[in-house]
Amino acid sequence: MATPEHPSHPADPAGGDGDVRDELPDDLDASGYVGPYTFPDNSRRRIPGVLYLLVGAACGLAWALAGDDAVLVNDGFLVVGLALSAFGAYCLLAGTRLGVDETEALVAATRTAGFAVGHASAQLGWRGLRSRPTWRILLYSAEEPPEQRGLVLVDGIDGEVLEHFVEDNPEDPAEWAELASPAGEADR
Repeated sequence: MATPEHPSHPADPAGGDGDVRDELPDDLDASGYVGPYTFPDNSRRRIPGVLYLLVGAACGLAWALAGDDAVLVNDGFLVVGLALSAFGAYCLLAGTRLGVDETEALVAATRTAGFAVGHASAQLGWRGLRSRPTWRILLYSAEEPPEQRGLVLVDGIDGEVLEHFVEDNPEDPAEWAELASPAGEADR
């Protein structure tokens, strides 16, 4: 029997999420974590990089030892070995250690913004061909409702402020007041 929401999936007799199988790895799931969250370090990319290099070298070695009359090993082993080795080398180059955590990036962004910061949010992104880690910091001023907001990009390796943009908050103050009031919560 199919449900209207998911016509191709049979209904779960328990009424739960029986067809949901995908979940985050434990080190990325912040839902049950209490305390300051630490972003995973960018240098973890080096581990698969080394594995790609080893498998690429094994493919190249198999191709070199096989000879011309080999049945199971052909020129595809050389192509795959070269491709895996190139991607492994890229992973090693892109696996730069994160030198600035989100707290240090927030401090640098606060200094740059030029106003007292109330709410702030940090997101880690990457830029450039070498995937250099970059913090994107969204800041709101400390007034209720906030009068200013800003976006600051901070380099994740050396903490240098790359770009920043500050403007008056264009959002409607009435919407902020509605979100802060208990009556606004009852309406939702």
